[in-house]
Amino acid sequence: MTGASSGIGRATAIECSKLGATVVITGRNEQRLNDTFNVLDKTFGQQHESIIADLSTEEGVAELVSKVPQLDGVSSNAGVAMTQLIKYIKEDTLLDVWNSNTVSHVNLAKFLFKKKKLNQAASYVFTASIGGTTSFGPGNSVYGMSKAAINSFMRFCAIEFATKMIRCNSVSPGMIVTPMTQDSSTFTKEDYEKDAEKYLLKRYGRPEEVANAIVFLLSDASSFITGETIIVDGGFTANH
Repeated sequence: MTGASSGIGRATAIECSKLGATVVITGRNEQRLNDTFNVLDKTFGQQHESIIADLSTEEGVAELVSKVPQLDGVSSNAGVAMTQLIKYIKEDTLLDVWNSNTVSHVNLAKFLFKKKKLNQAASYVFTASIGGTTSFGPGNSVYGMSKAAINSFMRFCAIEFATKMIRCNSVSPGMIVTPMTQDSSTFTKEDYEKDAEKYLLKRYGRPEEVANAIVFLLSDASSFITGETIIVDGGFTANH
């Protein structure tokens, strides 16, 4: 599980451990990653692993891949949020977001497949977003296009990894209440409440609700699904 120190990645790691999976978690923040590791379920005697890694560089990804065991499933979650109007975009900021939200996922998938760390019939799940595919708003261009690229890349992976019977899918969440989405100096509480009204369920989602979709795609319950994205957005897409 990448990005396991908080939000969707943390929730996914916890839910997988509850179902008996042995989990390998990774992230950049050691303290928060340890917090996740300490709450992983060990009822079934699992020996979980925690690996500190910075996936923003190819070298960091290669180092992580060298340390992980053989994997039956991957939940690729790492990412950052950014709100910036197009006229204010700076190239260094653009590249930072692109490296975290897109390039790191590409490099991880590349190295895991190239180094044969994915078992036959493994399942690979990317966390994308409805941003850049369904949801388009001022200030979200950099984030949206970085996430939209993930869904495109996922489908190429589904085609190329199928030679090893490895399934590749993604989840596309709407707004989820996580530290990343709520840590904003741009939007007020009233702005968030008004935006939530655009969702048919009149609220934002919880990390566990996205994690449940990821768990489904990782499991044998989705054994005939590949190259697809599951939208987890409380009806936002249906309402737009």
